[in-house]
Amino acid sequence: MKKNMGNFDRLARIVIAAIIGVLYTTHVISGTVAIILLILAVVFIATSLISFCPLYLPFGFRTNKDNNEKTI
Repeated sequence: MKKNMGNFDRLARIVIAAIIGVLYTTHVISGTVAIILLILAVVFIATSLISFCPLYLPFGFRTNKDNNEKTI
């Protein structure tokens, strides 16, 4: 797996996941919407930790600007 996420992308996903967590714990979101958003938050955290987003592959999209393609 080659890294395809840059630092800004990773940070943005972590911030979004944290916001979803806060919204859930303060009961702003609930029910099915909360469950879907919590699953999305977990995916965001996981992809941020490994610096790889599988949805970027089919489109050849990369936010990692590192020239020396490092593998994990």
